[in-house]
Amino acid sequence: MNDDQSAGRVAVITGASSGIGAATARALAADGYRVALLARRLARIEALAQSFGNGSIAIRADVTDRDSLLAAAERVQEELGGADVLVNNAGVMLLGPFSAEQHTDYRTMIEANLLGAITATEVFLDQLKDGGAGDLINISSVAGRTARATNGVYAATKWGLNGWSESLRQEFLPDIRVTLIEPGVVDTELPTHITHEATRKAAQKGYDAATVKPEEVAEIIAFVLSRPRHLAINEILLRPADQLG
Repeated sequence: MNDDQSAGRVAVITGASSGIGAATARALAADGYRVALLARRLARIEALAQSFGNGSIAIRADVTDRDSLLAAAERVQEELGGADVLVNNAGVMLLGPFSAEQHTDYRTMIEANLLGAITATEVFLDQLKDGGAGDLINISSVAGRTARATNGVYAATKWGLNGWSESLRQEFLPDIRVTLIEPGVVDTELPTHITHEATRKAAQKGYDAATVKPEEVAEIIAFVLSRPRHLAINEILLRPADQLG
């Protein structure tokens, strides 16, 4: 929906090099946003930003590195005038049996999924507050509502993200609208990073059969942002129609 409400606004998207992040960047650029794409894979986001042709920029950034986020925020302020929207999308899903062998994966998920979102929000907070019309979109998961064997730490990061988002919703109103998006299985590369081979193979089968596409989640995010300022859509849970849990 390219209208006066979105034209010229600036959206910062973390994890913008693939999946829901890249699809959201495309959707918001189509709606008239100037987009700051943040990710570690610079070549991917540079190609995306160039394809938009509307002043969007690509910034190499790692949400686990506060200094890189501070540098990104400075560029967004200087080149785009500051962020109106922050989409905390960066994250990893390193499933596997709970054991000492997986300890590195646990730290990686906590630092990226939870602390990464917290740090990005803290860094961009002043920009979002400026003008009293900011939006914060946190990408969580169905795993933020349910837990199962082999996803304990991943679920913990998403449950934490959900609780933190609700606290921010209350604290920031009415200057910043906070929306929590909780997708089920979406056709993304998430399972390809799982280090536990048996778990990765099992998860990949489910993702290979995924019927929900990143573009469909992006459409929902764009819809949330297009609502008039007096309306806040605070939480959206979505799954493939045939996903049980």
